[in-house]
Amino acid sequence: MSSTDQHGKHPKLEELEAMVRDGRIDTIVVALTDMQGRLVGKRVQGQAFLDGVIDHGAHFCTYLLGTDMEMNTPAGFELMNWETGYGDWIASPVWDSLRVLPWLEKTALVLSDTVDEETHEEIPISPRTILKRQVERARSAGITVKAGSEFEYYVLRDSWQTIADNGYAIPKRFGTYNEDYHLLQATKAEPLHRLLRNQMTAAGVPIEFSKGEAAPGQHEVNIRYDHVMESADRSVIFKHGAKEIAYLNGWGITFMAKPDATWTGSSGHLHMSIWDVDGKKPLTHQEADGLPYGISRQFSQFVAGMMKLSRELAPFIAPFINSYKRYASLSWAPVNVVWGRDNRTTGFRMVGHGPSLHVEDRFPGGDMNAYLTYAAMIGAGLYGMEHGLELVPEFKGNGYIAKGVERMPRALYEAIWALERSSAAVEIFGQDVVDHYLNAARVEQELYDSVVHDWERERYLERG
Repeated sequence: MSSTDQHGKHPKLEELEAMVRDGRIDTIVVALTDMQGRLVGKRVQGQAFLDGVIDHGAHFCTYLLGTDMEMNTPAGFELMNWETGYGDWIASPVWDSLRVLPWLEKTALVLSDTVDEETHEEIPISPRTILKRQVERARSAGITVKAGSEFEYYVLRDSWQTIADNGYAIPKRFGTYNEDYHLLQATKAEPLHRLLRNQMTAAGVPIEFSKGEAAPGQHEVNIRYDHVMESADRSVIFKHGAKEIAYLNGWGITFMAKPDATWTGSSGHLHMSIWDVDGKKPLTHQEADGLPYGISRQFSQFVAGMMKLSRELAPFIAPFINSYKRYASLSWAPVNVVWGRDNRTTGFRMVGHGPSLHVEDRFPGGDMNAYLTYAAMIGAGLYGMEHGLELVPEFKGNGYIAKGVERMPRALYEAIWALERSSAAVEIFGQDVVDHYLNAARVEQELYDSVVHDWERERYLERG
């Protein structure tokens, strides 16, 4: 739980109460993250908040952690189904996460853990709880994980409503040529990017850089690294807030991994490092261990675990049908599970020097659920340490043509197959979590397989 002051009340909660009383805040958003990485929850009116309506959390229907993307309630989820009656769980505010949102008038946001009202235990399949458990496992192993996220996204000329009205035809991008590092091209959408940088930073999601990416209308932001739990919180708030800011200012934006076959995919790269249990001393670098670039033995095992299990844990990294269409050769998205020093063709890119040495995981896309992806990579890293895995030799050259190495799954059905057979996933997460997210992946795959797509009509309608 969050720390409290000597009177037993969290200082951020006291600060919020003061802001509500003097009129600076009149709305509190109580949010949790669903399986798809979206924020869901309730808005609490200011006076009702002062009257204690969320003293013990906010009720929400259990189905929110057992839906598909369209909020349907598919069968196969053990903890929520028609037989259980779809009752309530509690969204328990994490006051450390409290933020004032500059883009919404007089509004504050607090993230929540999900708790059973009777037992007061956290719900094991909740994304934030899944990450918390891996963070605690890391602490028990004597390490703290720090991380930072990068997100790529497309700015669109059309609003989401216009795109929907057009039957989700290929949207028009805000740009006409590759804008990678291109300042003039990026200036055209600078009114949006400036809002994202400054309003996010004001909301406690510190943005270090923004830059044009490798396609028309594509952009990237880098979020300042921190403890991995804080970084995951920042990631989900960034994606949600960016969509709100874009919408409220008349822009279209998407974090979809591959909006069109001809577009460069959008990534969600993770930069990760391990530190001592107090988070004061980095443990990534140790020249005495004799490994390349001064990689410490402990960190080499951590990265070896990340590499060994990326394929098996792919549904936690790339959760959707579309996620796998981003994995294409010579596309700036990696396909092979190899590592290299400052090599953007490899799945794992070792960067930094000395105490700043860390690994960039380039497999996640902009569509990732940061809690699940970070949890999977921490769990995999701890697996590597526990099993004493050795880091394979560095791959030098074009990682897209590496031979005799693991490859990320080519499609969600292949990822499902790999996770079904993974004993390591059960060792890391427990059978309940694996079964829950396997069911979600199967539901997505089966629905996709039942739909007739435009490509099929174009290919077979006349000629088939």
